[in-house]
Amino acid sequence: MTIKIDKKIVGYSVVDKEEQQNLKQQTTEVKEKSSLSNVVQMHEKVARPEMLVGSTYKIKTPLSEHSLYVTINDIILNQDTEHELRRPFEIFINSKNMDHFQWIVALTRIISAVFRKGGDVTFLVDELRSVFDPRGGYFKRGGKFMPSLVAEIGEAIDTHLRFIGLLKDDDPDEHQQKLIDAKRKELAEKNKPITVSAENTSDFPESAQLCMKCSTKAMIKMDGCMTCLNCGDSKCG
Repeated sequence: MTIKIDKKIVGYSVVDKEEQQNLKQQTTEVKEKSSLSNVVQMHEKVARPEMLVGSTYKIKTPLSEHSLYVTINDIILNQDTEHELRRPFEIFINSKNMDHFQWIVALTRIISAVFRKGGDVTFLVDELRSVFDPRGGYFKRGGKFMPSLVAEIGEAIDTHLRFIGLLKDDDPDEHQQKLIDAKRKELAEKNKPITVSAENTSDFPESAQLCMKCSTKAMIKMDGCMTCLNCGDSKCG
């Protein structure tokens, strides 16, 4: 591109490479801020679209002959862009058992309001999991202990938040998995086959204790060390 200079040149300076890089970086930052300003984040004023994507989770407890069905609907923000986000928008809980109808309706409305507020909603999982039934909890199929029905609703929310990527899986790392496999092999070699309880349908020894980390009845004592065969937690480090 040719530029015609009509005025007298009174001075000049040479732009070095460092100044060019700084100018380029500043230009890039301005463009990024401009693009981020158009990104929609979750907040209570976001209008509900005509259709939401949802997932339903079945909860079957020994407290009732009827199951509970937890449905969580998600909203897709910034769809078809690099900033696309899937966030929980509302929750519904349905069951034939009407004994808990009032508090379940209240709970779903409160949780849905928290979802629509936006921000970090993962704290709901820990809050619900920490609710204990004064009559005592129960074991799910597989040996995991649930302190209350509310805690199992929190478990369903945890599963969903992991499904959409808001929570990361906390599976045992490579070292822990090797330890778990070694303990299982050692248990089998000692002619102590893992028995399955008719009540809990557990894959762990019937004499196993409750693990305080993963709430699963899978903690066994081997070589003087309490080790969980489910998550790898060990009292020996």
